[in-house]
Amino acid sequence: MSNAEKLEIQIGDKKISIAVGEVARQAAGSAFVQMGESVVLVAAAHGTKPREDRDFFPLTVDYRERTYSAGRIPGGFFKREGKARDNEVLTSRIIDRSVRPLFPENLRLEVQVSAIAMSHDGLHDLDILSVLGASVSLGLSALPWNGPIGAIRIGRVDERFILNPNLDEQDRSTMDLVVAGKKGSILMVESGAYELSEEMLVEALTFAQTEIDRLCDLQIELIRRVGKPKMEAPASAVPADVSAKVNEWARARFKEAVRTAEKGAREQLVSALHKEVKEKAAAAFPDNDACVGGLLDTIEYEEARRLILDESRRTDGRGFEDVRPITIRTGVLPRTHGSALFTRGQTQALAVATLGSPADQQVMDVLEGEYKERFMLHYNFPGFSTGEPKPERGPGRREVGHGALARRALLPLLPDPEVFPYTIRVVSDILESNGSSSMASICGGSLSLFDAGVPMKKPCAGMAMGLVKEGDRWVVLTDIMGMEDHLGDMDFKVAGTTEGVTALQMDIKIEGISIDIMKRALEQAKRARLFVLGKMAESLAAPRPDLSPRAPRMEVVQIPVAKIGALIGPGGKNIRRIIEESGAQVDVEDDGKVYITASDLSSLETAKHQVESYSAEVEVGKIYKGTVVRIMPKLGAFVEVMPGKDGLVHISQLDVNRVERVEDAVKVGDEIDVKVIEVDSQGRVNLSRKAVLKPGSELESPLPSQRGSGRGPDDRRGGRDERPPRREFRGSNDRRGPDAKAGSRLHVKTQLGETMSEQEPIDTNASKESGGSWSAITRSCARTTSRNWKLKEGTDTLKLSRATQRRVAAPAAVAPRPLTGGGARGGPSGEKPPPSGHVSVGGDVLPLAGPQRAFVR
Repeated sequence: MSNAEKLEIQIGDKKISIAVGEVARQAAGSAFVQMGESVVLVAAAHGTKPREDRDFFPLTVDYRERTYSAGRIPGGFFKREGKARDNEVLTSRIIDRSVRPLFPENLRLEVQVSAIAMSHDGLHDLDILSVLGASVSLGLSALPWNGPIGAIRIGRVDERFILNPNLDEQDRSTMDLVVAGKKGSILMVESGAYELSEEMLVEALTFAQTEIDRLCDLQIELIRRVGKPKMEAPASAVPADVSAKVNEWARARFKEAVRTAEKGAREQLVSALHKEVKEKAAAAFPDNDACVGGLLDTIEYEEARRLILDESRRTDGRGFEDVRPITIRTGVLPRTHGSALFTRGQTQALAVATLGSPADQQVMDVLEGEYKERFMLHYNFPGFSTGEPKPERGPGRREVGHGALARRALLPLLPDPEVFPYTIRVVSDILESNGSSSMASICGGSLSLFDAGVPMKKPCAGMAMGLVKEGDRWVVLTDIMGMEDHLGDMDFKVAGTTEGVTALQMDIKIEGISIDIMKRALEQAKRARLFVLGKMAESLAAPRPDLSPRAPRMEVVQIPVAKIGALIGPGGKNIRRIIEESGAQVDVEDDGKVYITASDLSSLETAKHQVESYSAEVEVGKIYKGTVVRIMPKLGAFVEVMPGKDGLVHISQLDVNRVERVEDAVKVGDEIDVKVIEVDSQGRVNLSRKAVLKPGSELESPLPSQRGSGRGPDDRRGGRDERPPRREFRGSNDRRGPDAKAGSRLHVKTQLGETMSEQEPIDTNASKESGGSWSAITRSCARTTSRNWKLKEGTDTLKLSRATQRRVAAPAAVAPRPLTGGGARGGPSGEKPPPSGHVSVGGDVLPLAGPQRAFVR
């Protein structure tokens, strides 16, 4: 590709541009495809020699996302992209299923299609662009590929179809339909919906076909201008005499084999026939025996299809719309939350439902960012399900795809998280397989959720449809088995309820099918789905009325957002304590929802009570059972009435009789009943034990706030601060001097960064120039909380007015009085006054200015 070209097309209200010839020029074909600011690079490459050792077309498709495309660095320990994530696998499958049918069946060249997400704007999906880029790159290459194709995503918002909806529109859409096709026919369909009718889906497919045709026309012009000449498709190299002889040996035997209903017996006949004919061919045609296997496969293919089209008969004798026999058992595993064994013919799925807490949600890391997935469905396909020895090495692409399809079918029917906040996981283990195990997983998954007591909106069932088409003759088959899937032209899976379709997936092996065929397939699938739903209802018609006794119990508590910090506590201390004491799992969301999950009701109630207590407020007049957490001698006892909330029982409120020592009435760890008698203006809780012992007795004494006897900073909210009580000084204006004013206080702090309380306004006659007024103090200090101040950096000292100094540095008659004990008025007997310009603090004499940086009020 030597010439750079760029074409644009308008699809709905969005523009798609295709640029070729500028990058990846050594690839067989490449293209940049862009919508909005989302860009994907797709390149095709192929080998030079056919792989004669392969009996299939070796096509590989890889879609990978570079996190730089969204401006992100990969999370985790390894800071680079690693193993393909599920969404990358699913996009790779969409590309593969769209382009594979258009390659020649006998092509043996290795072909690879690589799609790389280069830029993502968080609005426009890259899977549609990747399919379109694959079509352009293959169309420009020399590969014998019968394209081009187009791809369209259709949503439905407010009763109208939207072409290629962005992610915001998809969130509001009742349908997510991805369609790929060539001009005039459909190749691939992938859909999830909220019970849409078959008529609505046909209308959407018809709408998609119109836009697909426009995309194909655009590419045809581009390929005509810059595409490479196509190489010839490989022709069959089977000699005529070898072909005739193999037909003679094998065709009659294959007619018998394809009429054998039982899978095991039929496979034994086919295997023995292959062995016998190959041995004869090796002896008769030693130079051409390599082509015999392909000839035998072709004869089997022809005879199986002739049985259907010419004789209107299926291998197992069923009619075209008949469903194989169905048996169902629920509750088959004693220790699981919900289980169901669903068997249809020789296909059997064991589905198990498990319920968990929000902590069990799966964190999804995608280009749009991280989010949590509440519902998971995992599909496993062990080798023994088909009688083959196969080691388990993790899920392959097929397992990921089948699990995603089953999940898509059940997701719209789950209860809303507000009603049922559990995390839900369904695992489907395929125990037998002979066609349509993904649809068996949907039926079994729905029944297992019913068995677990999940309040599903409706039951869901799935059915796989097949197609045999030769020229203008075609037949749609209901409930295809393995051989009909392998030798047929279509695998069309439809899942839903009695009201409509919830999931759809179609793969074909021919170069497109018409809307008429899809319409017929949807009609037959609906009749079969209703039949299966009837069988399911006979076994378990509705979710069990009670949750499984093995499932955890969960409650959701809503607390104010402002209380989240208190519930979690410093370093998670509080929430860890709740989990340890109750044995429950507690998960807190940013909106204040608290999910409590426990294995028994006792643990649940314990955790719920403690969580609610952190959001509850202490009520005046209410009696609480509390625990004594700290004792203040001669003052009272602190009692915790709720987790993290305690209050003071003053010594006078401990008993109906006079209490000399707090320890005589209560001890740390005692549980006592207390009544809340007051929550003061500063939020401090005052309690009374006496009011419980003798109701009404608390009124015999004034409330703590009325007594004027304050508590130190260690008990302002019933907290547990172990700092000593502050020292109180009363100057000469406290009934000890001629210019006294009752209630004035002076608090002295001596270190930069320590706090100064603002609990009472300063009362001083100092001038502003001397720095003694409250306004001067605030100019030199910085507020740290609603009541505390700190001296600002760079402020050398805070001087007092002379009047304030005189009041502080008073003679012994006006010396500071401690909070408890000491002499009357003048302080302890014999105490000497401090020298001029100093103040006495707890027995220490400190200067009022200088390096001590005195804080003054």
